[in-house]
Order: sequence, then structure tokens, then C-alpha cells
Amino acid sequence: MPKPKKRGSNHQRGAGGQPRNVQPFSDEDASIETMSHCSGFSDPASFTEDGPEVDEEATQEDLEYKLKGFIDLTLDKSAKTRQAALESLKSAFSSKILYEFIMERRMTLTDSIERCIKKGKSDEQCAAAGLACLLCVQMGSGIESEEIFKTLGPVLKKIVCDGTASIQARQACATCLGICCFIVTDDITELYSTMECLENIFAKAYQRDRDTNGVSSTHNAVLHISALLAWTLLLTICPMNEVKKKIETHLHKLPSLLSCDDLNMRIAAGETLALLFELARETDADFFYEDMELLTEKLRALATDGNKHRAKVDKRKQRSVFRDVLRAVEERDFPTEMVKFGPERMYIDCWVKKQTYDTFKEILGSGMQYHLQSNDFLRNVFELGPPVMLDAATLKTMKISRFERHLCNSAAFKARTKARSKCRDKRADVGEFF
Repeated sequence: MPKPKKRGSNHQRGAGGQPRNVQPFSDEDASIETMSHCSGFSDPASFTEDGPEVDEEATQEDLEYKLKGFIDLTLDKSAKTRQAALESLKSAFSSKILYEFIMERRMTLTDSIERCIKKGKSDEQCAAAGLACLLCVQMGSGIESEEIFKTLGPVLKKIVCDGTASIQARQACATCLGICCFIVTDDITELYSTMECLENIFAKAYQRDRDTNGVSSTHNAVLHISALLAWTLLLTICPMNEVKKKIETHLHKLPSLLSCDDLNMRIAAGETLALLFELARETDADFFYEDMELLTEKLRALATDGNKHRAKVDKRKQRSVFRDVLRAVEERDFPTEMVKFGPERMYIDCWVKKQTYDTFKEILGSGMQYHLQSNDFLRNVFELGPPVMLDAATLKTMKISRFERHLCNSAAFKARTKARSKCRDKRADVGEFF
């Protein structure tokens, strides 16, 4: 009798019986053109004097071929294979502008993401939610993105509100829901509906705070933080009459979260308070908060916290954030930050802009600078105008020799070493020992 075929002998095998292994998307898969945008434009010193000529068209075709393979693998039977494919697509979408490629395959991608969120486990759901964010960032605001959100929105809301789903999946879906709604929603009803969904999640932290006198579950804190930050992002695009209603509802409740045990919850609550005060003063120049003295006292305590039971790194981070929050509440001041990307500069001069920048930086990671240079949607959000096109002559002037680059790096290293030596724990945190 012939031997029976072994079960699973063809598991994860491609054409010709070859094993199908998912090779994650790496920097090498990006085209040379992209890498020059990502690194070279960010720092003129990274240009090399000589480099081999590359067939950009062939490189782009090779990249698209790999991406097509990853899209196919999002439908694989193996959960690990699907998750690896999702992560590879996330890496590609954050490091390149792939509008035309995605436009042709947006419905396939949307269906794959929907299936992974509905049927996948925690890690796969998180990866799929992250890919959904990047998909909308790539497509920008338009009819196509609205179609994507109409498909994924109900699924995301269901996971966010599902108490039986994992906290990590709910957290990722809450973030995705806020970002996608921010990008694509022109319908004010949908905006309010999404905000209400997120509000119902983080409002539970108020109740928990009253029930436990400031001791809240760290397990649920990550979900409450994500919901609060996503809700705050959507608040920045609400009409002023709705902003007033939300301020009246939450401004006297948020200070209770400043007593939470979780550092990130305290910081999220503090930054949200600063943003609410900023919006309130924009809507009403004579805005007055009744419990200002009590609030500033609490903020000042956090800005100068020296409790020994907290880690020094946590205390340093907390003090830095709450010094800025205190200045915003008391003095209506904001410490302006400058972001450099290639030959351009962007100034973050208000809490609304900071909240928006931090949100997109979180999902784009190291690709944030490249997208600020090339992504029309992000440039529109931050009012940067059309992308700056650099010709060959301009690029040549940005080149510096290897020796000059070495000198710059050496000088920067020495300056950094001196600055850090002045900020060692024994010198910067002398107050903690008294």
C-alpha cells in the first residue's frame, strides 16, 4: 500500500513546494531614493561624496514585488506568518510614500486588516490596527480614506468596547480609531460618535479614582491613556461650541487623574489639561477656572516631586513635563520647540500642535521626518505648504567632505559629553537628598 501523506507536509509552502518564510521588510528593501530622503535630507552631513548609480525603476519594482507578497501573506493560515507580513507592511508604509501602489490595492488591504482585527489574537490585532493607521496616513483625507474608515470604523469600535478582548488590542484599536477619524472624517456626526466611544472608555478612570482614592489598575491604565489621547486629538478639530461643552464636562474631572499611580496617566492628564486651558482661552479671553489655586498647587507638587519611592528617571520625566504644564496653566506660556527635517524647519508653538505632532510621531517613528517632507496630508495638517523639491545643484551644495563630517561629529560629541556631565544625578538632583 502507498504510504499516506504526512499531515501538514505542505504547511507554509509556496510554489514548487518551497518553504514559505516571511522575510521582514528592512531598510535594504527601501529604494536608494527613499533612503536619501529619509536620512540625507534629515542631515546634510549624511551625503556621501561618491556612490554607485542605482537603477531606481528596477529597485522600485523589486520593492513592490515584495510588498505584493506581504499583502498575500496577510491571508495565510499561520497567525505568525500573518503578523510578520503586517509588521513588514507597517515598516514599508512608515518609511516610504506609496500612494499609487496602495490606491490600486486599498480594498484588498482593507479586507485583510478587517479580517485580522476580527479573527486574530492580541498581537495580530495590534499589528493590523497599526497598519490601518498608516494606510490612512498614506491615503490622506479623501473619498478613498472615507471608504476605508466606513469599513474599519465599526470593527474598531466593537473591539474598543469589548471587555473580553485583550487590553493591548483595545488600546491599539482606540489609538487607530482616533487617528483614522482625525484624518478622514468630514461628517460631524461620526466625529461626535467616535469621541463618545473614546470618552466612555477613559471616563472609567474617573470612577476608579473615586473608588480607590487614587490607586488605579495599571492593567487598564494603558487603555484609558490611549483613549484619552485619541479623544484629545479629535477635540482639536471640533467646532468651538462643542469644545466649550467638553471643557465644561471634563476640566473639573481631569485633575483627579493627576493622583494616579501610573506615570504615563499623570502625564497624559497633565498635557490634556494644558490643551484644554489653551482651547478655553482661545474661545474666551476672560476664561476663569474656579479651582485654579488648588490645581496649580497640585501641578507644582508634581513639577517638584522628590518622593524616594519613585524611580529617578520617572521623577525627572514627570518634573520636566509638569513644569511646562504649570507654565501653560499659570502664565499661558508654551516652550516653543523646533523640528528640523532636511532644509525645512517647523516650530511647535502650542499644545494643539504638540499633541498632533506627538500622535503622528508615535505611529510613524523614524519615518516622521520623511513624511513631513513628502506627505501632502501631513504638510497640510501642519501648514507647511507643498513639498520642497530639491534639484541636483541644491543637493550638491548640501554635500560636505568626509573630513568635515568627522570634525562636526567630534565637536558634537565633546559638547554632548560636557552637557551630560553637568546633568549627572548627583549634581542635577541635589534636592532629592534633603
